[in-house]
Amino acid sequence: MKVAVVGATGMVGEIMRSVLEERNFPITEFLPVASARSVGKTISFQGKDYTVIGLEEAVEHAPDFALFSAGGQTSLDWAPKFAAVGTTVIDNSSAWRMHPDHKLIVPEINADQLTPDDKIIANPNCSTIQMVMALAPLHKRYGIERVVVSTYQSITGTGVKAVQQLEDEYNGTDGEKAYPHPIHRNALPHCDVFMDNGYTKEEMKLVNETHKILDPNIKVTATAVRIPVVGGHSESVNLTLSQEANLDEVRELLNNTPGVIVVDDLANNNYPMPLDVEGKDDVFVGRIRKDESQQNGLNLWIVADNLRKGAATNTVQIAEYLILNHN
Repeated sequence: MKVAVVGATGMVGEIMRSVLEERNFPITEFLPVASARSVGKTISFQGKDYTVIGLEEAVEHAPDFALFSAGGQTSLDWAPKFAAVGTTVIDNSSAWRMHPDHKLIVPEINADQLTPDDKIIANPNCSTIQMVMALAPLHKRYGIERVVVSTYQSITGTGVKAVQQLEDEYNGTDGEKAYPHPIHRNALPHCDVFMDNGYTKEEMKLVNETHKILDPNIKVTATAVRIPVVGGHSESVNLTLSQEANLDEVRELLNNTPGVIVVDDLANNNYPMPLDVEGKDDVFVGRIRKDESQQNGLNLWIVADNLRKGAATNTVQIAEYLILNHN
C-alpha cells in the first residue's frame, strides 16, 4: 500500500500524518509530497525520516492513494495526473466538491456511494462535516426542512499565518497579517472571501455541500464567524423539522450515531467546547433544546476539531472504507 500525502508539511498535512499513524493505516511505502520550496526537507513518519519529494516525482511512483491538502489550484492541476496513473485521490480543497462527476463524502453518511471507479473524491468543508454528522440521523428520522447555522470558527481553519497573527497580537508584536482586522479579543464575521450575494464562500459551502451530501430540498442559511480560538469549530444550529421531536429520543439518536457524542448535562455545566474537543475525532453535540418560537423547531450546539474530523480524519476514513470494501 503506497500512500502519498500531498501538502505533507502543512498544518492539515501534519495532522494527516498523525492520524495515519494513530489508526495504523496499512502503509508499505510513504511518500511525503509538497511544493518546490519544501522539496528536500526531512519529515518524520512512524519513527522514520523521509525526504519530501515534488509532485512530478510522486506521480511517477503511482501511489495507491494520494491524500491532498495543498490548496484548490494544486488539486485542479495535479489530481487528474494522479488519477491517470491509477491513484485514488482524496482531496481536502474545495476544487472538486461541487463537481457533478465527483462524490462528496462523509463516510458515516454516504460512503456507500463510492465505487472502485471513483478516482478523485472530495472531502467536504470542515464546518459542513461536523454539521451534517449531527443532521444526518435527524433528517432520516424526522425530516429537516430548514437549517439556520452560525459558526464560531477556529483560526486554524485559515492556516499557520492566522495562528501566528493571534500569537503576535497576544504578545504585542508586529507581524504578517492573515486577516484585515485584529483577531485577538475580536470576532470577524468574515470567513473566506465575500461573494456577490453578500455571503462568504464559507457560508455558501455550508449551503451547497449540505445539499449535495444530505438533501437538496433542505433550506440552509449560514453566517460564519472567525474567533480567536485554536482548538476547533463551534456551530449554533437551528432546525425546522418536518415533525415534532422528543428531546430524549433526539439525544439517544445522536448518541447512537457513530462518530457523534452527546455532551448535554446542564446541571453540571457540561456542554461541548473547543478546548475539550481538540485532538479528538468525534463530533460533539450539546445544548439540545426545543425552539419555543416555532413549531417543530430544535436547537443544537455542535463542536469538533476542524483539523481532524473536519479534514485529516475524514480523509483517512474515506481511504479506510475503500480498502475495506473495494480492494
